[in-house]
Amino acid sequence: MSGWFSSAETGTQVKQRIKRWIFGLLGKDPDAVVVTFASGDGEICRRMAEEVRRLVPDRRHFVATEENWPDLRQELRRYRIGLAPVMLGREGSALRRAAWLLAPRKILAYNSRLERHHLRLDLASFLFWRGVPLDRIYLRPRWWPWPKRERSVAPEGRVVIEGRPCAEGRRRVAVLSPYLPYPLSHGGAVRIYHLLREMAREFDVELLAFRAAGEAGDAGPLAEFCARIVLVEQPRYREPRWSTWKPPEVHEFESPAMRRAIAEERRAFGFEVLQVEYTALAEYGGDVLVEHDVTFDLFGQIARRERTLAARWDAFRWRRFEQRALGRYRRVVVMSKKDAELVGSAGAVAIENGVDLARFQPEAERAGERLLFIGSFRHFPNVTAFRWFTEQVWPRLRARFPEMTLTVVAGPDHLTYWRAFSETPEPAVDARVRVLGFVADVRPLYVEANVVVVPTPVSAGTNLKVLEAMAMERAVVSTTPGCAGLGLVDGESVRVGDTAEAFAAGVAELAADAERRRRMARAARAHAEQYFGWEAIGAKQRSLLVSLVK
Repeated sequence: MSGWFSSAETGTQVKQRIKRWIFGLLGKDPDAVVVTFASGDGEICRRMAEEVRRLVPDRRHFVATEENWPDLRQELRRYRIGLAPVMLGREGSALRRAAWLLAPRKILAYNSRLERHHLRLDLASFLFWRGVPLDRIYLRPRWWPWPKRERSVAPEGRVVIEGRPCAEGRRRVAVLSPYLPYPLSHGGAVRIYHLLREMAREFDVELLAFRAAGEAGDAGPLAEFCARIVLVEQPRYREPRWSTWKPPEVHEFESPAMRRAIAEERRAFGFEVLQVEYTALAEYGGDVLVEHDVTFDLFGQIARRERTLAARWDAFRWRRFEQRALGRYRRVVVMSKKDAELVGSAGAVAIENGVDLARFQPEAERAGERLLFIGSFRHFPNVTAFRWFTEQVWPRLRARFPEMTLTVVAGPDHLTYWRAFSETPEPAVDARVRVLGFVADVRPLYVEANVVVVPTPVSAGTNLKVLEAMAMERAVVSTTPGCAGLGLVDGESVRVGDTAEAFAAGVAELAADAERRRRMARAARAHAEQYFGWEAIGAKQRSLLVSLVK
């Protein structure tokens, strides 16, 4: 036996020779290989394979596809598999089953967000397989008896910005917002910005707002009409979203620093009325709660569509929380008479969304087949709307209209929100679909568009993007939820379609008939002029505040 080895060989070299000898007897190559199983979307699997090659550069790599698997399976008989990356998915796959059989302890699982996790017989692997994002798998509720991996963090301190000088004799009011409403990157920011400006015509206004960690924010334009701006960093909520009676969106804004800021500013600035924007902030208390969405209605729609336990749990929590919160406010502001009926509160007041009619002026339409969808991905119904349109409606239009294009304004950090609300790292690539992030001025996009689409399967409140399209005299195709509460009439001032077939038919009809588009767009502009100018809506807001400071 001692003659087999040279005295100059190291222990490692001896082990390598023994390994080669043993695997030679078994008919196997001694060096383990990497077999990537492309058991999902082709483009995502290609990116998975590229990442695996970068992670393990010193091994031989194979990529198994449905097409090459019969031949590759025979070739792999002479190799041992050291790592088996697999793309997970909701549907079954013969390739995934093959990976489990060939290398059950070597599975490196990927999800469609291109997160990866070594599968073991444990709870974390089960959750990853079920589609739970990797950064949420190890979270534990605050009532969890054993040590937690991560904990929620509520930063301290605040930043105070002095704005327009206060005027002697003016009454003072404050507004609490979950974000700084500038830039005007989504509908909620547009509404809060314009109504702050309208309040400032009669009151000295203080804005208290959260800002994301590391976000400087541009408060300059707001300081032109706000007397004081107080910014508090938003907490970092790190618990499982299923684990509490209150909706997780409420926990995301639980901040002792903001509570102290409100109490101290009430004494220092002396505001008499506090208006709270959004139901998620309702626990801070105040005089006016603004229901941008009737949130239990929104989550109820989702529960009826998805019919899952998680969706029903969310709907139950929101209804329980919101209905309790509504009774604690002197007034509840809703976006439409329909929403007022939904909340069922004696103090409900409809102050509609509006549009800047002087800024959004009509311009002549140019010939073409250009579609426009504006919807910030930070609001998850817009992600749902985009997916529904591109997956179910767009294929019905694409072949029929070879020149048709779609432009999407998805708002700032849209990929971050996309990954949080969807199952892919980014939207599918289509040469005729242009996805933009934040756009400072959307008017040129309305000018170049022929039809504005609002494919919102679930929605609550009213959509400012519809009002902007109306003001710019652009024909709109919408679902019923997308244009709810605006008083538009199907076939006269809007085209409504609630199924993929009906929505596609509405777009096709208007794309092919320029004169009908113009008639519908003119009717919509006239409707906006009559009911939705910010000056008239601002007068309602000021009247509400006056009634509360008397």
